[in-house]
Amino acid sequence: MPSLNVGKLLDKTAFHRSQTLGYRNGYAIVRRPTVGIGGDRLQFNQLSQAELDELASKAPVLTYGQPKQAPPADFIPAHVAFDKKVLKFDAYFQEDVPMSTEEQYRIRQVNIYYYLEDDSMSVIEPVVENSGILQGKLIKRQRLAKNDRGDHYHWKDLNRGINITIYGKTFRVVDCDQFTQVFLESQGIELNPPEKMALDPYTELRKQPLRKYVTPSDFDQLKQFLTFDKQVLRFYAIWDDTDSMYGECRTYIIHYYLMDDTVEIREVHERNDGRDPFPLLMNRQRMPKVLVENAKNFPQCVLEISDQEVLEWYTAKDFIVGKSLTILGRTFFIYDCDPFTRRYYKEKFGITDLPRIDVSKREPPPVKQELPPYNGFGLVEDSAQNCFALIPKAPKKDVIKMLVNDNKVLRYLAVLESPIPEDKDRRFVFSYFLATDMISIFEPPVRNSGIIGGKYLGRTKVVKPYSTVDNPVYYGPSDFFIGAVIEVFGHRFIILDTDEYVLKYMESNAAQYSPEALASIQNHVRKREAPAPEAESKQTEKDPGVQELEALIDTIQKQLKDHSCKDNIREAFQIYDKEASGYVDRDMFFKICESLNVPVDDSLVKELIRMCSHGEGKINYYNFVRAFSN
Repeated sequence: MPSLNVGKLLDKTAFHRSQTLGYRNGYAIVRRPTVGIGGDRLQFNQLSQAELDELASKAPVLTYGQPKQAPPADFIPAHVAFDKKVLKFDAYFQEDVPMSTEEQYRIRQVNIYYYLEDDSMSVIEPVVENSGILQGKLIKRQRLAKNDRGDHYHWKDLNRGINITIYGKTFRVVDCDQFTQVFLESQGIELNPPEKMALDPYTELRKQPLRKYVTPSDFDQLKQFLTFDKQVLRFYAIWDDTDSMYGECRTYIIHYYLMDDTVEIREVHERNDGRDPFPLLMNRQRMPKVLVENAKNFPQCVLEISDQEVLEWYTAKDFIVGKSLTILGRTFFIYDCDPFTRRYYKEKFGITDLPRIDVSKREPPPVKQELPPYNGFGLVEDSAQNCFALIPKAPKKDVIKMLVNDNKVLRYLAVLESPIPEDKDRRFVFSYFLATDMISIFEPPVRNSGIIGGKYLGRTKVVKPYSTVDNPVYYGPSDFFIGAVIEVFGHRFIILDTDEYVLKYMESNAAQYSPEALASIQNHVRKREAPAPEAESKQTEKDPGVQELEALIDTIQKQLKDHSCKDNIREAFQIYDKEASGYVDRDMFFKICESLNVPVDDSLVKELIRMCSHGEGKINYYNFVRAFSN
């Protein structure tokens, strides 16, 4: 026997021991070896553990004595035995949507958790991004009432394919996880077959892709790339923004790449133009010409525009010399192109006339400095000074003239030309100040006349009638002579007399006056100084208006000495004066004057008619005819 065992040992090639440790469901366990060294089967370890336990319990009482009672199993509380053991059920509930036209109800999917350690439950809805619904924990962990008697839900009440009502809301349980299924089956509960989770119709509708209609095109982009590679159309354009505040006219170069129909706009910088050196105004890209109606608010600065948002793109035929086009809100005017572009348009489109357009800057016409309308306050020169400087200064005065003519005043006697009878006997004294060319008017008070005399007009410059407001013409010394009509702010005055100083001044400055004006003053002064006959002196003392009448007749004779009606005027009046009374009716008088072209509109003639009037309806034509006789 020993020799045989030695032979067996010599024949063995494996002498390892069998493994006595192992893992089951993640736990380390001890197992009995069934083979020995070299793989020999062990006879004493062939029984199972149950058989060994049974043999151990059948030990002879006589040999080993009475067997001891096995100790009771240890008590394990529920919160320890079922710690972290949770049943999970998949469920959903239906929610009505009354205020929407797109959906009538909504399906909301939830998870129902049952905690075995304390029989509590919770309902949690998985959060869906951008759903607009408050999601998450719908029912916090607690024991939930099953009925009105106070009973609570137990894991025995849960199953697949049932409805449970929690706080008035019905949940449909459709499925559970693997742990829940194993646990319920181990407790003898027969599970219902699982159901499909109900889907929300509106959510599924949004998942469906938009229907697209794509028509296959026979356009070969590769052929276009190979044919037009490195062929670029160059246009010269300007952007005129002078209408806006601080705007200007700038020059650009537009490149159109024929290989892919893209557009690029480059800025043209001049030396020392003060601008940042950014050569590109717009990067190379395809430019939309007509957008879809719904794509006008498309965020172009963030996203790239595709063919779905554009109805028409810019092509080479849209870039023509002499036309304007709008790109990115700016209107560019194309005024020239390079020779290659001209050849391309001639070969492709048959356009041969592409002349350069002159867009050089032209100097704007000088702006005429116009004064605003006169406002009527103060003198025109004072008001104009407000437009010449921010801080107005007083207008410059002729100091030499003021020093030479200081205290030199020309005085005249005048009468007011007015249809009011009370104004016929009013007399006014005109004072002309040579130093400042101003006029003042004084009315001597007349006792018991009913008119308050005194200062009629303060010192001011008087504008001649029919002169423009922008270029006013003031009355000067040459405008004052016997019989002259002076219009002062709408009132007409007739010069009747003057003092001796006026004659001396006029004779010393004869170049400033016309010969007629100087002669009228000289004749008036001579008649006033000549000794009158005794009868005339008496008559003059009785009638003070005779002197004024003679002076007026003398003035009219000098002014109208070349009038054509001198010879026939007396005969015309005598024909209608049958009684030779020297008076004619007023209506007949004006008819005769109209037939003979007598200037009755002249101010001197009007004054003569007034002085020749006798009563309301008669006019003495004897004195009137004297003014037109030789």
